[in-house]
Amino acid sequence: MRKLTYYIAVSLDGRIAGPGGEYDFFPAGDERQSAAYSAWANTLYPETVPTAYRAAAGLTDIPNRHFDTVLMGLGAYRPAFDNGITSPYAHLRQYVVSSTLKPDADPAVTVVPGDPLALVRELKREEGTGLGIWLCGGGKLAGALLPEIDELVIKHYPVVAGAGIPAFDGAFDPTAFEVAERTAFPNGVTLTRLTRLTRR
Repeated sequence: MRKLTYYIAVSLDGRIAGPGGEYDFFPAGDERQSAAYSAWANTLYPETVPTAYRAAAGLTDIPNRHFDTVLMGLGAYRPAFDNGITSPYAHLRQYVVSSTLKPDADPAVTVVPGDPLALVRELKREEGTGLGIWLCGGGKLAGALLPEIDELVIKHYPVVAGAGIPAFDGAFDPTAFEVAERTAFPNGVTLTRLTRLTRR
């Protein structure tokens, strides 16, 4: 069965974005540190780089390593959409969970107005791809999908947001994960991969 992985940047106080959806407050360190970290992360998870930036990152001909499908809430999709980019991850199959977005936003994007759990369970049952599903945000969608999240890849940045969108915004549902690997970078970012301890 395919895995659902929540790969996301998080502040020290667990925010994935500010109150207005902003994410430019995540510190990158100096230019050299930032370039080294970006190159490492882009090599490990090349499919998470938006299509418009793949050429500049040297990823034009790099195949997807972990995911062939991306799942977004409207908040995660809107920054690109508002800037005229209606298919931000054209190298992946794209789903946006939203009850307000029009279904014809882009032919390459499937808008899902209903139950995201049913969608994920259907995607997980697919065979033959060998690759997983990337949940790239947001907090409400992650909260709704917590029963189906198999893996977390958390980029912790050394900053406190103070307010904003939490990584998980759902019902109280303690769910245990264990650390599979952790890498620290000179710019203060820590990347941790965690796997779910038990399935329901």
